[in-house]
Amino acid sequence: MELQLNKLNKTFENRIRLGVMSILMVNDWVDFNSLKDLLKITDGNLASHIKALEAETYIEINKQFINKKPNTSYRATLLGRKAFNEHLNILEKIIKQK
Repeated sequence: MELQLNKLNKTFENRIRLGVMSILMVNDWVDFNSLKDLLKITDGNLASHIKALEAETYIEINKQFINKKPNTSYRATLLGRKAFNEHLNILEKIIKQK
């Protein structure tokens, strides 16, 4: 039986983007620092992966001020949720193949 690896979404092949989407799938909004702390990565590393997800319109960004400090938070878009679920479904099918 042939593996369906070519059907996997390349956007989620990177562990950081996979982690970001996993976090956003189970939370409404998550701020930049929380994502950085959860994933244990640097500001620059997270920022570059956020840009990649934003370019695909898989995430939505909200910028605001809280107590006069800038705060940026993120959530998965409907398109992002659909694409991520499809990616997970393909992974599950690959795992279950005999």
